[in-house]
Amino acid sequence: MAASDLIDRIACTDVMLTYVKGVDERDMALYRTCFAVDVQAFHAGNAYDGVDAWLDFIETALQRFGPTQHMLGPPLVSVQGDTAHCRTDLQAVHYLKDAPGTTLTLWATYETDMRRIGGAWKITRHEVVRRGSRTQSD
Repeated sequence: MAASDLIDRIACTDVMLTYVKGVDERDMALYRTCFAVDVQAFHAGNAYDGVDAWLDFIETALQRFGPTQHMLGPPLVSVQGDTAHCRTDLQAVHYLKDAPGTTLTLWATYETDMRRIGGAWKITRHEVVRRGSRTQSD
């Protein structure tokens, strides 16, 4: 494997880590930097065309929750030139605002396509594949 391949794999991994940092810190400006303007995103059977539509959905969805923590498994990244695919397992804990002491844990896989745009890796297609969830009270 060439050094440039490793650099690209690390850069794609950093995009995914920035993605969850932006969500968990509610830093939507940082979160936005992960995406191409024309991203296609899919979640729970719904499709979102463009970064603005996706961010509107995420910001609305996050209003239900207090703190969140998105834990990523090691991503499996394959790079071909200026495109890449990244498969990342996820476990995310969400504290419900309207039910103190209650958490929603989500298990999912992110299936993410990226493209090098202006020298930086950006998400061009993103799908949240839900594996299961559990709501639990203290």
